[in-house]
Amino acid sequence: MTRKRWIVVAAAGGVLAAGGIGGATAFAASGDGDRPITGAALDKAEAAALAHTGGGKVTETEAGDEESAYEVEVTLPDGRQVDVQLDETFAVVGSSADNDAGEGSGGDGADG
Repeated sequence: MTRKRWIVVAAAGGVLAAGGIGGATAFAASGDGDRPITGAALDKAEAAALAHTGGGKVTETEAGDEESAYEVEVTLPDGRQVDVQLDETFAVVGSSADNDAGEGSGGDGADG
């Protein structure tokens, strides 16, 4: 009976340790919230961002952005990039031009 109990305790400890390692790995992999938007939310976020910018190509997305529920990066046909901030209902709550791509054109940097 003692040996059987020891085996059960050792197995349970192994499961707990594996769960802790797995949880820590998942946390480390998630980074600072740099999770891409997926599923139906991706379709809605892309549509809202492209409607706001008047077109372009979605080049990056992020769920749980520090500024909003979703962030969608759109590259415009002229090469400028615009980050569109969306709330939980996919309403635009702000946008900002990423001036790294262009030469200070002022861009689509108005919030709202």
